[in-house]
Amino acid sequence: MSAFTGSARDTASVPGEGGDLLAALLDGMDAALCALDAGGTVTHWNREAERILGWPAAEAVGRRGFDGWAARSADAEETLARVMGAMRTPGRQVHELALLRKDGGRVLVRSQSAGVRGADGRPAGVYCAFSEVHVQIDLERSIALSEALFDDAPWGVVLIDADLRPAVVNAYAARVIGTGRTTLLGRPLGEVLAGGVEELEGALQHVLAEGAPPAPADLWVTPVPAPGAGERRRCWRSGFVRLTSPMTEEPVPLGVAWLFQDVTAERLAAREADRTRFRWSQLHRAGVAAAEYTDPAEAVAVLLDFALAGFADHGLVDRVAGARRLTRAVASPAGAPEAGGLGGGFPQRYGAEHPALQAWDRAGSVRLSAGRDAEEWAAARRWPADTAHALCTALRSRGRTVGVLTFLRTAARGGFDRQDALYAETVAARVAAALELPPLG
Repeated sequence: MSAFTGSARDTASVPGEGGDLLAALLDGMDAALCALDAGGTVTHWNREAERILGWPAAEAVGRRGFDGWAARSADAEETLARVMGAMRTPGRQVHELALLRKDGGRVLVRSQSAGVRGADGRPAGVYCAFSEVHVQIDLERSIALSEALFDDAPWGVVLIDADLRPAVVNAYAARVIGTGRTTLLGRPLGEVLAGGVEELEGALQHVLAEGAPPAPADLWVTPVPAPGAGERRRCWRSGFVRLTSPMTEEPVPLGVAWLFQDVTAERLAAREADRTRFRWSQLHRAGVAAAEYTDPAEAVAVLLDFALAGFADHGLVDRVAGARRLTRAVASPAGAPEAGGLGGGFPQRYGAEHPALQAWDRAGSVRLSAGRDAEEWAAARRWPADTAHALCTALRSRGRTVGVLTFLRTAARGGFDRQDALYAETVAARVAAALELPPLG
């Protein structure tokens, strides 16, 4: 059976169901296809070729070359020669051809031609597949974009399959997560993320079911640390795109494209700026409010109440009452049951190594946190039972220590850091100044 007999609609030389199958295959192709025999006569012409150029198979099959119908007369011989050249050259030949539509319009196509040999091994003709150049360029751009994203993109790209497992990972994502590109493939996300995996999987499931959210979101996660390394909580600015198959009538989710950037430094800087702005605003408001009180103790209580907001759970002011003796002057919040200590001017039962006495000795600040036995730790220091973190700082006025300011946090908050100590020392300076003012007669 010759490969160049009949058309995509009329395969008379192919008996029975074979001819129908060949016609169906040719007409079902996404690319336009035509075939020419060794003499340059069109033998096959499928539906996609008809769609692009407007010429039906009945009018195309049987014509020799393209002159007078599919190409201008000035271009027809060169076009035919370029297509037929594939018959004498091994492999595929790629050309851009200027063809004519049936309505007279011109269209630029990109063609791939390949020669076909007969049973005797001699050249029998040429198959030529072609598509509009802009379609081919769009495809090449898509391929180039995919390759660039997975090689040189300055953000992480991870393709997640419908089972929520990574299928493709680019270099940036692997570096940020802290593992190799191939190591991640097919593994559950819980194996590479110690924290935040529930939020991430929830977002992926939502995208698979409902589509991508309208805007990127910040996800706080904790990658599984390398052996010997500490945990590092990270903020990844994440966007999601649902991937569906273009080959089905109904959209079938293939997975999710997850794109993200590590913005931890920016978010922490913004958080610190917001925290600093709030704290200094509180100090300003506290100073204005405290100025309205004639009793120094009441002014100190107001200063302490404002300082606690967003900073600590308890505040204690102990005043110097002799050699290594402190008495409770103010406790906040008001109404706490003695705030873990003695009121009424009685000396506090602090041990020799108590943090408040250490701060007094150093004329500075002392930070510390409880271990596993937090309740016993707090009780030994005469603090409320729920205390997990403490910051003691000396109250200095006119070159001497007049007391100790203590801030306490429960386990729900983190420990005090250096920035917290600076803020506490600023509060302490104002408390000490107010504490030293004589009551107005």
